[in-house]
Amino acid sequence: MTTPESSLSLEQLLASLKREAGARGDSPNRGLPPVDKWNPAHCGDIGMEILADGMWKHEGTRITREALVKLFASILRKDEDGQTYLVTPVEKIVVKVEDAPFVAIRVDRVGEGRDQTIVFTTNVGDVVQAGPDNPLRVATRGEDEPRPYVLVRGRLEARVLRAPFYELVDWAETRDGKLGVWSGGVWFELGVG
Repeated sequence: MTTPESSLSLEQLLASLKREAGARGDSPNRGLPPVDKWNPAHCGDIGMEILADGMWKHEGTRITREALVKLFASILRKDEDGQTYLVTPVEKIVVKVEDAPFVAIRVDRVGEGRDQTIVFTTNVGDVVQAGPDNPLRVATRGEDEPRPYVLVRGRLEARVLRAPFYELVDWAETRDGKLGVWSGGVWFELGVG
């Protein structure tokens, strides 16, 4: 028996994305679609998932085309219900996310101390300046193992990989007995001492 949830395929989703981009006159480099303004009906689950290392899968098979992953990442949205979805003007498809949908693979800084800006680059090409609109937070796991995240957009975060996190620690200073960094005029504790 075919249900609406099982009848939507990856190819249909791609076709819908191409139609929408064509209707807006978008090229792949023109910015992100306005997914927060779209409110389509929920179309179900087509077996999309994002693993903790940033790998995307469809029905258990890794999606290896970087351009396709970036396209899907551009229409990703996390709703108030805590679920993450691929969203087009006419479809809303659940995506299972193991940890965070993105991975911060690089960190750079401009300036030093209180005046510095810390910039993260994600595995899908997003460039994010940590600050009041894109806070950096550190959760702990297990034996107080720090797990850093930066807000990319909406409710979507990137988990900061170990190497960029160690760079943050190198740039850190102590304030009120806590180790942290400044970025965009905001102090972010790093959760390590």
